Amino acid sequence: MPDRIPMTPEGYQQIKTELERLTAERPKIAEMIARARAYGDLSENAEYHSAKEKQALVEAKIRDLEYKLTHAFVVTHDAATFQSAALGCWITLQDVQTGSSFKYKLVGPAEADPEHDMISAAAPVGKALLGCTVGQTVEVHTPSGPRRYKITHLE
Repeated sequence: MPDRIPMTPEGYQQIKTELERLTAERPKIAEMIARARAYGDLSENAEYHSAKEKQALVEAKIRDLEYKLTHAFVVTHDAATFQSAALGCWITLQDVQTGSSFKYKLVGPAEADPEHDMISAAAPVGKALLGCTVGQTVEVHTPSGPRRYKITHLE
C-alpha cells in the first residue's frame, strides 16, 4: 500500500484519542448551531457563522485523523534492541561544530512535533539518522547549511 503512514504505538494512540475527543464534540457544535439558528436572520448572525465555521474545522480535522488511522502502519520495537536508529527510538546527538548535545525521538510524519523533540523520519535529519549506530557521524543539509552530528546514545 503506497500511502501507508508509519507511526509509533504512542503516536497511533494519541491520534485515536484526539479523534474520540473531536467526535464527542460534534453534538455540542450541533447544539450551538441550533441555538444560534433560533435567533432568527442567519445572514447577520455572527454566532451562527462562528458555529458553522467551527463545525467545518472539526469535520476537516476528523477526516484527517481518520485517514491517518486508516493508513497507519504501526512500527513496534523492543527498546532494549535498538542497535541502530529506528522509528520510536530516542537518539542523543552532539553537534560536531558546537559540541552541544540534544535528544530527539524518531517518529512517523503524522506524529512529528519538533517542540516536543519528536522529529519525522521523513525529514532531512530523520532520514540521515535512520539505520545509524552509536559513534557514527552524519551530515545533514539544513537551510542554514550542512551540519554534522555524532550519535552518542540510542534508547
